[in-house]
Amino acid sequence: MNSEPIRLTVLGSATPYPSADNPCSGYLVSSGGTRIWVDAGTGTLGPLQRYVPLDRLDAIWISHLHADHSADLLTAYYGALFADIRLTAPIPLYGPAGIADRLAGFLTNTSTRSPVESAFDVTELYDGHQATLGPLRLTSRAVAHGIPAFAVRIETTSTSLVYSGDTAPCTSLAELAEGCDALLCEAESAQPPAEGEQVHHTPENAGETATAAGANRLIVTHVGRFLTPQEAVARAATRFTGPVDYAAPGTTFTVRRDR
Repeated sequence: MNSEPIRLTVLGSATPYPSADNPCSGYLVSSGGTRIWVDAGTGTLGPLQRYVPLDRLDAIWISHLHADHSADLLTAYYGALFADIRLTAPIPLYGPAGIADRLAGFLTNTSTRSPVESAFDVTELYDGHQATLGPLRLTSRAVAHGIPAFAVRIETTSTSLVYSGDTAPCTSLAELAEGCDALLCEAESAQPPAEGEQVHHTPENAGETATAAGANRLIVTHVGRFLTPQEAVARAATRFTGPVDYAAPGTTFTVRRDR
């Protein structure tokens, strides 16, 4: 049995654009020698390099194609192919359907399509998709964000971390997070929408999702501009009795099973 913990390093957690000291959504998830860049929001490629160069990543996983979760794939492409990085093979990239064409649409400047696949070995996600990377198993579930979007459960044989991506409260996220050791959950909305479809969690929703899933720990992230991190943590804690933390940039959380 692999007894290594899962390490979650917050590269950034701002939305919908970076602040002076906080990039947008991006995380480095690692266990043993396996390292995965989870969401590549605006500004996250810079701090990623404090921990791992692009050519040492085992994979990139993208929840959805909004820029605050995927924009740094564009600069990663240039780094992978046209700078000091020497890839021995394209970087495995997991993301929603159409991600390769979306990147090519931004990157292509002539009649010749930019060679996106030379930088990234693209696998399109679907509800229930699974992948194994070293000691880590990734299970992706479709969630409710108004566009194709996914949450992911990353686990070893003894430890589990679930990341919501961006989503309204939904059954698939609660099911995915069942019994997890840590739930990294967005808390974008200061208040539920007055009308129309909800596409984000409030802090209270984050607490409720963690409670419904029986999570051991809640880490709130993607906190909207009309909330402070302290407010988000306090409000989430009114609906969840376990530990609640904020995904502050530069923080590394060690996720392990409570015995």
